[in-house]
Amino acid sequence: MPRAIIDLNTESGLATVKGQWRFAQGLVPGEPNEGLVSQLEGSPARLPDYDDSGWEECKDLAKWITHGFSFVWYRTKVTFPETIDGHPVKGVRVQFETCIDDYGELWVDGECDRDRGTVQGFNVPQRLKISETAEPGEQHTIAILAANGPLAAPGGAVFVRYATLAFEWREPGY
Repeated sequence: MPRAIIDLNTESGLATVKGQWRFAQGLVPGEPNEGLVSQLEGSPARLPDYDDSGWEECKDLAKWITHGFSFVWYRTKVTFPETIDGHPVKGVRVQFETCIDDYGELWVDGECDRDRGTVQGFNVPQRLKISETAEPGEQHTIAILAANGPLAAPGGAVFVRYATLAFEWREPGY
């Protein structure tokens, strides 16, 4: 299946989809103890209408953010372009692909597809379908929760190895 890739860790890739990554530390950013509390019902940072305007801009997803036991959220909004590599976007499949060090969850428009492996650990590549039949101008919020691991004895730091949008289309007649 033919495909075109937009690298969401480059200025040109982000410009193509009118995106900008932002990041903040904590399971619930801005809360004491990184938002780690007993019986937490979930982090609002996963929701598409969450206000991340006060978060730091992230120009390099691969930059190490923090050491030790920590959570980091990365968020962006993407808008599908009219064309990609000369091919119309209308009707194509679009997938978000990433690899998070060490543990990662993918949330698109506030949803996490638990059946498709969007919760992974230790640098496992992840892929999530954003749209089966894309429309130019369609907008989606991508939120990544990254955690340093293993949780009981973390080493290294939190970062995202890569993040791309893959646009896939079928050749005529298939």
